[in-house]
Amino acid sequence: MDTLPDLTTFDGVLFDLDGVLTPTADVHMHAWEKMFTELFTAWDVQPPYTRADYFEHLDGKKRYDGVASLLRSRDIEVPWGEPADPPSADTVCGIGNRKNVVFESVLRADGIAAYPGSLALVQKLQDAGVPIAVVSSSKNAREVLTVAGIIDRFPVIMDGVVAEEEGLASKPAPDVFARAAEMLGVDPARSAAVEDAHSGVQSAVAAGYGLVVGVDRGAGAATLTALGAHIVVDDLAELV
Repeated sequence: MDTLPDLTTFDGVLFDLDGVLTPTADVHMHAWEKMFTELFTAWDVQPPYTRADYFEHLDGKKRYDGVASLLRSRDIEVPWGEPADPPSADTVCGIGNRKNVVFESVLRADGIAAYPGSLALVQKLQDAGVPIAVVSSSKNAREVLTVAGIIDRFPVIMDGVVAEEEGLASKPAPDVFARAAEMLGVDPARSAAVEDAHSGVQSAVAAGYGLVVGVDRGAGAATLTALGAHIVVDDLAELV
C-alpha cells in the first residue's frame, strides 16, 4: 500500500466509467437478458438466451456487432438496417436500439450508485484541485452519470456520442484518451488514466499517459499489467 502513487500529484486524472466509477456492466447484462429473452420467446428461438451468451457474443463489442453475433449463433439472419431504425424494427440496428431502450428503463427503475472507493478517490482529487474527466465508449455515459448523481463532478465527458461526432476511433486506439486530455487541458505524460478493460488500458498506454492504473474487476491483474498498466488495484479505495 505504501508504494502506491499519490494521484493528487498528477496534472489530471481521467476515468473510464463502466467498471471503474460505476458497476454499469450489471445493468447492460440485465438489459441484454431482458431484451433477448423477450425476443427469443416471441420468435420461438431455441436454445433460449443465457448469461453465457453475454460473455461469448456481447461483452466488449459494439452494440450492433454483438446483436449480429448472437443472432448468428442461432442461425438467424436479419437485415442490418440503419442506426436510425426504430426499436420496433426487426433489423440488427433496430434490435440494438431496442436493447438501449431496455437499458435506459432498467437504469431508471433500478438506479445505480458509484463504487464507494471510486467516489472517495474522486472526492480526494476534487478537494486537491486536480482536474478530472470521464473517458467512456458508451453513448449512455451521461445518463449513467446523471442517475448515479455524479455528472456535475466531471467538467469533461468524452463518451461514445462525442467520439462519433468527432470521428474518433474507439479503444484500444489512443484517440479518445488523447482527445479527452486535450479537452481537460492537461498533458497525458503528466496525467493518470484509470481503466478496468483490456482495450481501455491499451488506449491509455498508446496515448502516452504517465500513469495507467488498472482496476481488476475480473479482467485479471496479470493481463492488465501485461497490456501496460503500471499498477493494478482491486478497488480505488486503495488509492485514497
